[in-house]
Amino acid sequence: MKHSVRGNIDPFIVMDVMEKARKAEENGRKIIHLEVGQPSTAIPFEALRRTSHIMERDPLGYTVALGLPELRKKISGLYGRWYNVDLDPARVVITSGSSGAFILSFISLFDVAARVGIGAPGYPSYRQILKSLGMLPVDIKTSLENKFQPTKNDILSNSLDGLLVASPSNPSGTMLDQNELAELIETSNSVGANFISDEIYHGIQYDKKAVSALEITDQCYVINSFSKFFSMTGWRVGWMVVPEDHIRVVERLAQNLFICPPHISQVAALEALSCENELSQYIEIYRKNRQIIMHELPQIGFQNFAPPDGAFYFYVDISRYSDDSLSFCDDVLEEVGVAITPGVDFDPERGNTTIRISYARSTDEISEGINRLGNFMKKRGYF
Repeated sequence: MKHSVRGNIDPFIVMDVMEKARKAEENGRKIIHLEVGQPSTAIPFEALRRTSHIMERDPLGYTVALGLPELRKKISGLYGRWYNVDLDPARVVITSGSSGAFILSFISLFDVAARVGIGAPGYPSYRQILKSLGMLPVDIKTSLENKFQPTKNDILSNSLDGLLVASPSNPSGTMLDQNELAELIETSNSVGANFISDEIYHGIQYDKKAVSALEITDQCYVINSFSKFFSMTGWRVGWMVVPEDHIRVVERLAQNLFICPPHISQVAALEALSCENELSQYIEIYRKNRQIIMHELPQIGFQNFAPPDGAFYFYVDISRYSDDSLSFCDDVLEEVGVAITPGVDFDPERGNTTIRISYARSTDEISEGINRLGNFMKKRGYF
């Protein structure tokens, strides 16, 4: 059978790395996972306990397409607590993970052949989802000097139908302050480009608070997820916030593309929203892991990286040692049993000289992983 041109997209390389690591584990090796942005922590215990009780008495059939009204209302309350934003729950759309939100937002905002700006390095699936929908991802070559974030001039120098910005970002963990974010939004508006703010790492920040685009404007799409701060990766539940006059457009798309997000995951998310105290303790694990890696990287030969403001990643320059990040990461996995992600996943043009290190796992795993990586570097004579 023939397949479509739209199916000719690149793999999500970190998932390939996970599969290589799984096969190594299947063969009896102990692998340290520094590749994937998956917390080692689970959904809060109380949320799981209450969800299990609900499962026993509720058939959990279809919900309405936009999601459980109680969940949408509780998310609107989160914006009041975190950002002092008065958000109408009607503007909240529950989705099948942030991935479902990206699909809905891209189709709702852009036509085929639309040019959508994304930062490079950036989350790989932005590019591949846009391609699969017949749209054109426009890589914006960001720099360490600008914290791997787009600038006003990047918008003005490209002819864009939209701009997607992540703060904190993946893979660098850097954040935009309110003035920087406002400038990007205002510049996008001035050239008629729709603005999407990926905020799935909000809640995981260290020295300063992340700014939501909703603190600046209602004329944007905001995407978030229960995967990261709420430690619910496998539950596949997220949300998006859209302008009032976009609600019905998104609802029609959601009805036909997804019917509804998984009911049980929506119930678990609703319960998790009442567990912020427990979830905040998880941040202390990331904070400790971040300090360990920030101290150790220069000691084992890695000098160039942007200290992350949030999320749980370091994006590291390896140009002194390799111009083939895929082979570098394969060698690290094979020789010392540490899974890390090659930079080409995030930046196809310049990522051959970078890697991403995730510190979402337990502190013991992070310490062992960095120690093993140091042994690899020492064995190779790199320091």
